[in-house]
Amino acid sequence: MAEPLDLVPAAGSSVLERLPMRNDDGALRPEFVEEITRCIKAKDAAFLREVVAELHEADLGDLIGALEAEDRVSLVELTGTDFHFSALNEVDDTVREEILEELEPETVAEGVRELESDDAVELLEGLDEADQEEILEKLPPSERQEIERSLEYPEGSAGRLMQTDVITVPPHWNVGQAIDYMRETPDLPDRFYEIYVVDPNSRWRGAVPLDVLLRSRRPVPLTDLIEEDRRRVSVGDDQEEVARLFGKYNLIAAPVVDAQDRLVGIITIDDVVDVIEEEADEEIKALGGVTSDEELSDNFWTISKGRFNWLLINLATAFLASSVLGLFEGQLEQMVALAVLAPIVASQGGNAATQTMTVAVRALATRELGSANAFRITMREVLVGLVNGLGFAVITGIAAVLWFKIPGLGVVIGLAMICNLLAGALGGILIPIALEKMRADPAVASGTFVTTVTDVVGFFSFLGIATIWFGLK
Repeated sequence: MAEPLDLVPAAGSSVLERLPMRNDDGALRPEFVEEITRCIKAKDAAFLREVVAELHEADLGDLIGALEAEDRVSLVELTGTDFHFSALNEVDDTVREEILEELEPETVAEGVRELESDDAVELLEGLDEADQEEILEKLPPSERQEIERSLEYPEGSAGRLMQTDVITVPPHWNVGQAIDYMRETPDLPDRFYEIYVVDPNSRWRGAVPLDVLLRSRRPVPLTDLIEEDRRRVSVGDDQEEVARLFGKYNLIAAPVVDAQDRLVGIITIDDVVDVIEEEADEEIKALGGVTSDEELSDNFWTISKGRFNWLLINLATAFLASSVLGLFEGQLEQMVALAVLAPIVASQGGNAATQTMTVAVRALATRELGSANAFRITMREVLVGLVNGLGFAVITGIAAVLWFKIPGLGVVIGLAMICNLLAGALGGILIPIALEKMRADPAVASGTFVTTVTDVVGFFSFLGIATIWFGLK
């Protein structure tokens, strides 16, 4: 542990000026984390409150993640009401759940009350029902019912993602009345980009963007300004579809309606950015055979269990590919060069297939690849495989001849290379499409099947062509 830093306040200076949090590259300074740890051990609540008050919730989340497990709960307890519970939504799920389980329900409930409804739902949804209920019981009935309604929506739906604090006005108001209402009402959302016009039954009538509202004269009726065809989402829509809607139409906010077209909430761009990051994280992990809920904060045993099953499947497919070599055992004994070169053919096909598969999985995820253009894209990938196959056939053919001084070997490996890169191109796009049709996640399952195809085709084509060409038995 480093020696305590000199934190004597300078006139007009803040804690973060005296004790910088980050290096020039944006990383947390070890000295900062060590000083916070020392203050936690010393129970210096006054200093910790001052630090927490100056930190953005994202920075506070980074600090929590850098602390040891026992110090995280102590930081929350020592800083009391100055702690921003929204910072817990910035840390790994595992870390957040560990902290919430250690804190008293009353403490969590007080923190939840300061959050917007969508942040409160995100904070609680990872806990089991018993823990959720224990915390919700400490909330006032109105706030509790609001959060419980959101938790009843399916995970990953717009209902879970939305915040329920929205500004609604009746259709008979004018611009002046709407502006006066927003000025005089103390309990408005922290940030909003438009107001919503609803009838007495809360049914959707339209939206009025703030820029349109503020450019209009006070007597103008709101009905003259509303965008009746404003894009909105249903409460049951999948969050991925919501994110695509925001990206396609450049939305900043989108109202959420129920089956009766009643306005029930709003989704804002900051929530959608979180969804995009979450989905990208899941896709990247899935392509590597890693479970989507694996976190950096997980212990080695949890991670080992999560990865074991997928590795077991890969082992089974590896035995399948190796069994092809067993079919040509005699030929391999007659010509050692075949054993040396066979993995090159299989590996190059696998690499090419992975390129195609990555493009295909991404296109399927973003809905850019569908039945309308599947044939055209497939044929394009086949041509790419053919061109690259011809190129690498020449390169590997020349290399094989120079290496082993067997002229026919160049022809054999060249033909096998063309075959396997074509197989890789077809497998790399057709397997993800087929998995998508079967309602399986292409990102999770494609890699193993595609690699198996290129290994089997690579070994079989190379050794099969060599057997015919050299007359091996």
